[in-house]
Amino acid sequence: MTPVRTAARTLLAGIFVAGGAKALLDPEPRAKVSEPVIARVAPMLAKVHDKVPTDPRTLVQVNGAVQVIGGLLLPTRLHRVAALALIGSMIPTTLGGHRFWEHDDPVTREQQQTHFLKNLGLLGGLVLAALDTEGRPGLAWQARHAAHHADAAARRTARETKERVRLAAVSGYLARRLPG
Repeated sequence: MTPVRTAARTLLAGIFVAGGAKALLDPEPRAKVSEPVIARVAPMLAKVHDKVPTDPRTLVQVNGAVQVIGGLLLPTRLHRVAALALIGSMIPTTLGGHRFWEHDDPVTREQQQTHFLKNLGLLGGLVLAALDTEGRPGLAWQARHAAHHADAAARRTARETKERVRLAAVSGYLARRLPG
């Protein structure tokens, strides 16, 4: 890992560790704000598994735990997994906590819109962290590269086999024609 990448991921991680810790320690304000969204999502969560929590307080705490753990792992070699987990955490956080379009007060609306856009920017940073292979080829490139080499090897083998068959045929022909 380069120092620049590590520093960038560490800077990005700070907001998740701090925000996740607040959600774990004091979930009530976030649970109250996100309650309307959770009420709509809870039936879908219950269908996934009957043990999945559907109460706002628990879901806020689970989301906070994901943010703390993901934030702590973001500067490590597990940055891609951490970034994916944080992306999954940011989507409900943003949609549940910053519904600026529902506010009539212009000041509150603007504050919530600013937080919404900030979260979109954080999502952009997380996408970059999730896709960052640190200069090494990604899985897609490796798969294409392996397929290309396998195709080239198969074509080479086919040419060599065709040449051997041709030589065997010529040798057989000559063996039958030459006095022995």
